[in-house]
Amino acid sequence: MVDIVYKNFAFSTPFLRGYKTLKIPIVDADGNPAWPEMFPLDKVDSLRDTVGARHFASQMMLNPVPMERIRLDPGAMHFYDDEFNPHNARIGDALITGASVYWDPSSAGQNSDGSVCVMIYRDDKSHRVFIHDVIYMRISENDEHPMAHQCDKVLDFMAHHNMHRIYVETNGIGNTLPEILRDCAHRCGRDITVARVVNNKRKSDRIIDTIEPILSTGRMYCASRVRTTPLLAEMIGWSPIGNTTHDDGIDAVAGAIANPPIPVRAIGRVAQIYSANTKFQIS
Repeated sequence: MVDIVYKNFAFSTPFLRGYKTLKIPIVDADGNPAWPEMFPLDKVDSLRDTVGARHFASQMMLNPVPMERIRLDPGAMHFYDDEFNPHNARIGDALITGASVYWDPSSAGQNSDGSVCVMIYRDDKSHRVFIHDVIYMRISENDEHPMAHQCDKVLDFMAHHNMHRIYVETNGIGNTLPEILRDCAHRCGRDITVARVVNNKRKSDRIIDTIEPILSTGRMYCASRVRTTPLLAEMIGWSPIGNTTHDDGIDAVAGAIANPPIPVRAIGRVAQIYSANTKFQIS
């Protein structure tokens, strides 16, 4: 929390020779807050639950965690079978406030990176994220229109979840995709909005900054259907130091979390149909 460098200002000595570093973590070894007026224990606990154990240790306790020790444990996720209920905007007991669809594209050939589209919901009151559905696309090497066929799959994915806005990562091969996707949507009579995303941050940093805090604090939920995709295997094999074989699904999840969601509101009760009794006599 505090890192103050005391140095000898005498011009005759080298800069910082004999300096002393004062480090005061936010709580001491006995669990007492260093600044109780500003950070009482309940606020410290809330902070830890929000930023995650790694960030808390590094920034608040002044005890950085080496990058090679950072992992994504899929066992920390909560799996669910509930579908999203648009009438009350809930998944189980969670009140959903936002939703996002994110596409991290590739050529989707057998020897290329994965082309992954992910759908997430958010519960901003409890700061929970729900990985609701994921598709990994593969296209035949002999396909004459691989990008258009991927767009068709993505449009079907969006229609299934009643989504009309999508983020498309336009680094590299994705640069021309927004126009192709809009053209495919127009031919199908679907009204969609395509938002371009250009990522300048390292992939490992994006994943650490978005997924790791939510996962490590127990606020990441995942639909049971996602177990059948490669996403969990990617998480198990992922490392931020570059020894990762595949991380396309994880990167798509990170993109969906990092970009602003579409607000979600309950649409109300299902309309009920009443039948009038017309079998009556007038005397």
